[in-house]
Amino acid sequence: MAAGVLKTAGMWWPVMAVLCWVVSGDNSLYGPRDPGIHILDRGTVNAALYNSSSAWLLEFYSSWCGHCINYAPTWRNLAADVQDWHPAVKIGVLNCADEDNIAICKDYGVQFYPTFRFFSAFTKEFSQGENYKDSDRRVQTVRHGIIDYLQAAPKEHQPSAYPSLDPLRLSDISFFIGRKESHYTAIIFESENSYIGREVIMDLMQYENILVHRALSSDKAVLETLGIVSVPSCYLIYPNGTHGLINIVKPLRSIFSSHLKSMPSVRKKAGAHSDLPARLEDKEEVAWKEYDKSKMYAADLESGLHYLLRVELATHQTLEGEKLKTFKDFIAILHKLFPGRMHVMKLLETLQEWLVSMPLDKIPYDAILDIVNNKMRISGIFLTNHIQWVGCQGSRPQLRGYPCSLWKLFHSLTVQGATQPETLANTAYESDPQAVLKIMRRYIREFFGCRECAQHFEEMAKASVDTVKTADEAVLWLWKKHNMVNNRLAGAPSEDPKSPKVQWPSPDLCPPCHEEVGGVHSWNEREVLAFLQQHYGSKDLSLQYADPNTDQYDVEDKKSDILPTKSPGSDNDSDKGKHHDHLKPEFLDKLIQNLPNKSKNSNNNFEGSKSSVTFLGLGFSNIDMSLCVVLYITSSLFLMVMYFFFRVRSRRWKIKPNRPYV
Repeated sequence: MAAGVLKTAGMWWPVMAVLCWVVSGDNSLYGPRDPGIHILDRGTVNAALYNSSSAWLLEFYSSWCGHCINYAPTWRNLAADVQDWHPAVKIGVLNCADEDNIAICKDYGVQFYPTFRFFSAFTKEFSQGENYKDSDRRVQTVRHGIIDYLQAAPKEHQPSAYPSLDPLRLSDISFFIGRKESHYTAIIFESENSYIGREVIMDLMQYENILVHRALSSDKAVLETLGIVSVPSCYLIYPNGTHGLINIVKPLRSIFSSHLKSMPSVRKKAGAHSDLPARLEDKEEVAWKEYDKSKMYAADLESGLHYLLRVELATHQTLEGEKLKTFKDFIAILHKLFPGRMHVMKLLETLQEWLVSMPLDKIPYDAILDIVNNKMRISGIFLTNHIQWVGCQGSRPQLRGYPCSLWKLFHSLTVQGATQPETLANTAYESDPQAVLKIMRRYIREFFGCRECAQHFEEMAKASVDTVKTADEAVLWLWKKHNMVNNRLAGAPSEDPKSPKVQWPSPDLCPPCHEEVGGVHSWNEREVLAFLQQHYGSKDLSLQYADPNTDQYDVEDKKSDILPTKSPGSDNDSDKGKHHDHLKPEFLDKLIQNLPNKSKNSNNNFEGSKSSVTFLGLGFSNIDMSLCVVLYITSSLFLMVMYFFFRVRSRRWKIKPNRPYV
């Protein structure tokens, strides 16, 4: 029955994609105007891939990722270039930066962007797909990769409309020559490592009144008989049986395909149209918030922290090894240096203390999310659960945003470390001027989704971070590297026209920072340092546009006053249980001991183990309950030891030694 539902859903997924796109807003790098691209989301991806009659090549991307933005034109060109291949393979995209898609990207094991995956045709079980591994992602290279994937697919997973790409045998060629048919027959002669013949076959697969085959140039006698002196060449057999070599000046795939499509009576098959969503008009630009460029906004830092903890980290099912150590160190220094509001700092303190108290080799992400979402219901802890960019806002949703906020976060941490060194007293970072930079470097290497961005930062750090000897030098080092990145990305597609990539701070923000030496611009680094300390310091942090709520449960209580009261056993009771989905005492231990690979039914498996511990009305979390169990066992063992100790001593007192009288 489930298969039938998915199969029916598959018929409607293009329509659903349009509706979802309209509702969610244009935060995607791709739109319905892009020919050949199928825009998928959490509601459509499984239905599209399940038992599909065609294979898929899917790009999982993040709309804020600079490399994804820069690569988007290439992906559009690829999709348009192979749109005639749709019966055999479809090109899709899924935006993992959309918070609605977090769970589905986690299910598919996507951690870094962009990630390219092949999915076989007629797959009836959940699969995370097969990675496209070639680092060369030019259109031609990916096109060849698609052909290789299709040819390597097992017979049961070959698309239903898949044409034969195997070369003809000598006997087959003799059979076609001079034979009268109702259609044209074209034979592309080429070398063994050439892809042109296979590409032309795929280009013409949706056209009627013509069949295209390929043959290898290894048999010189056949080539000589047909008058072929160079390869690739196209030999055409007409419907009346006449045949001859097509005279083409440039033996290119596009020219061969165009020539064959233009033959009389050769036309696209009826119904061979793209099943892409209908075109929609472009969306308007996002509403712009007026702000002061000389200020740093709490809304940017808190929105970035929300995205980091609830979206970027969510791509990891569990943290262990170097990832866990990096995350612990990151939270430790964030707890000490974050220049935010008290309720956010209290959350970071709670998270840091919990991480220290958990001597485990690996920790499931869901347990971390419990802390971030304050499932323990500690008063005064709150982190906004929505994004509100101000100084990091872009003229389009996919521009600036999270990368901008991450830069601001680490700039502010270096400044806090330099101006308030006492906050790091009695810690492992007290005497290390590179502490923030080292942790930033490790975090970006382990967690930052844009792989190309992470590699560029690693190269910069490897080249010069060891030259940093003081905390002030750390502030200036990060500023210099940020300007180097701005210079490299100036003019790139990821640049926002409203916030161009210029050397910062600009003269209007900090006139004393700019000088000329011999008529050449020069930075006054003493003034730059003073400006950075003032700009990224906690004293001038603007609360404008910041989330006014400071306690999550005050908000929930207000919402509950508005919601109608329901009788016991109604839907409201079930919702109450769902609110504490991951708070069952044994849930953390179960995840730690047995963390399976994500599967299609993983969500269902979790649902079966979800249970609330609010039976006492106390809202205990799995952390509280685990600690209680540990304390209970420890106390019991201690009491047992004491009992046996006194029992033995008691028996010793009762036994009187036999002392004979003299």
